[in-house]
Amino acid sequence: MKFIPSLEWIKNYKKEWLSGDISAGLTVGVMLIPQGMAYSMLAGLPPIYGLYAVTIPLIIYAILFCKY
Repeated sequence: MKFIPSLEWIKNYKKEWLSGDISAGLTVGVMLIPQGMAYSMLAGLPPIYGLYAVTIPLIIYAILFCKY
């Protein structure tokens, strides 16, 4: 629990927060996915690496560092 705060707050998560969280996630995704793909193409890499670079760190952050 100490190293994964999301396990602590997920028990108290309320359903009415879900729509706002989905909206925020979609907003971030709409901005970061094309940006990550463009940066990887500027670096001469395939766009898939840009997708990895923007999604995997965000998922890790949400699990390990977000405190509600």
